[in-house]
Amino acid sequence: MRRDSILRSTSFRLALIFSLMFISAFIVTGLIVYQLVKWELQQRQDQTIQETFAVIAAAYGDQDIQDLLDTVETYAKASDDRQRVFSLVDPSGKILAGNIPDLKFPEGWSDVDGDKMQLQGDQQYRIFSGTVDENRLTVGLSQRETKNIEAIMLQSFGWASIIVLLLAIFGGGLIALRVQRRFGAVRSTMEHVARGNLDARVPIVGRGDDVDLLSYDINDALARLAATVDGMRQVSTDIAHDLKSPLNRLKMTVDEALAKQETGMMVVQELEAASSEADRINETFEALLRIAQIEAGARKSRFGKVDLGDMLQSLDDIYSSVAEDNGQRLRTSLDQPHEVIWGDRELLTQMYANLIENAIRHCPVGTDIVVRSEADAKTIITSVEDNGPGIPEHEHDNVFRRLYRLEKSRTSKGSGLGLSLVKAIADLHGAGILVENCRPGLRIKIVFPRIGP
Repeated sequence: MRRDSILRSTSFRLALIFSLMFISAFIVTGLIVYQLVKWELQQRQDQTIQETFAVIAAAYGDQDIQDLLDTVETYAKASDDRQRVFSLVDPSGKILAGNIPDLKFPEGWSDVDGDKMQLQGDQQYRIFSGTVDENRLTVGLSQRETKNIEAIMLQSFGWASIIVLLLAIFGGGLIALRVQRRFGAVRSTMEHVARGNLDARVPIVGRGDDVDLLSYDINDALARLAATVDGMRQVSTDIAHDLKSPLNRLKMTVDEALAKQETGMMVVQELEAASSEADRINETFEALLRIAQIEAGARKSRFGKVDLGDMLQSLDDIYSSVAEDNGQRLRTSLDQPHEVIWGDRELLTQMYANLIENAIRHCPVGTDIVVRSEADAKTIITSVEDNGPGIPEHEHDNVFRRLYRLEKSRTSKGSGLGLSLVKAIADLHGAGILVENCRPGLRIKIVFPRIGP
C-alpha cells in the first residue's frame, strides 16, 4: 500500500483532526495550569516576604532601633548568595543596614531587576517596602527559583505537546493502515465479483464495528446478486427445456396446416390449435414479466390496508364450487374475521388464488383443501393445506423456482410459474413463506408482520 494513499485516507485525516483537537485542548489546559501554578508560586513568595518583613519589624517592638538594625544585619549576612535582599533607611535617606543600596522603593510591592541594585547575575527580585517607625524597611526575594520552575513547566508542556503530536501522527497512520487493509479487502472482493466470481465475500473480522456492518451489508447484497444471477441462469435453462416442446408442437401444427393447404384441405382446426399453443406461450412470458415487475417493487405504490379475512372469504365463495365440481372440498377457517395487513389487494388475491388453484389442479378427487388464518402478537399466519399426495421434502426449495415442475406434473397443464409468482408477491409484502408436509398432503404458510394500530 502506498504511503501517499494512507496520508490521503479519510481515517488518517480524521485521526489527525482528532489529534490536533486533543493537542489544542492539551495546550490550553497546560497554559491554564501554568498560570495557576505561576500565581500560586507568586502568592507563596509574597507570603514568605511578608512573614520575613513581619519578623524583622517585630524586633522593634520595644522601640529599640539597635535591635532592628541587628536583625536586619543578621538576615542580610545570612543571604550571601543574594537570594534575599534587605535594607533599612532612615527618613533622611541614610542606609542604616542591609545588603542593597537605597533605590527609594515605592511603598508596597514592586519587581526590580538585580542590576539596578548592583547585584551580579540576571535576576529579578520581588520587593516589599514598608515603614517601621518612619524608617523604611525593604525585604526582597529573588525570583530565580520561581522563574526556573516556570521555565521547566513551559519546557515540559512543549516537549509533551511535541511527543503527543508525533504519537498522534504515528497512531493515525497505524489506524489508517489498519482501516485501509480492511477496505482493501472490500475492494479486492469487488474486483473478484467484477471478474465474474460471484461467490467472493468480504471477510468479517468479528468486532461488530462499522466496517463489519458494511461488510455484512455487502455480503448480503452479493448473496442476493448471486442468487439473482443463478436464478436467471436457471430460468434460461428452464425456458429452453420447458418451451422447447410447445414451440415444437406449434411448428408441427403450422407445418401440418401448410401441408393440408397445398392439397386444398381445410386447416381451421390446425390454425386454432396453433393459436391456442401460441396463447399458452404468450401467457408464460407474461407471467415471467409480471414476476420481474413484482420483484422490482413497482407495485408498492399501490399498497394500502387490506382486510385479509374478507379477501379470503371472497376467494372461498369463488373456488368452493370449482373444488366441488372437481370432487374436492374447500373450506376457510379464520381465527379473526377481519385481520388487516398492509399490501396490494389485487396481488394478494392472485397469490392465494394461485395456491388454491394449485391444490385443486394437483390433488385427486376426495381431497380436502383448507385455507387458514391465525394471529399472534407479532404476526398473522395464513396457510393453504390439503391432504393430497404432497411433494417430496427434497423438492420443497425447488417449487418456487421459475418454470420448475415436478416430473409427475409435467404432463398436466401449467407453466410452472404459479408458485414463483406466489413467492415474488410474498417477498414484496415482506412475508415469510414455508413449505411443510402434512403427512399426507402439503401445507404452504405465508407469515405477515402485524401492522400497528
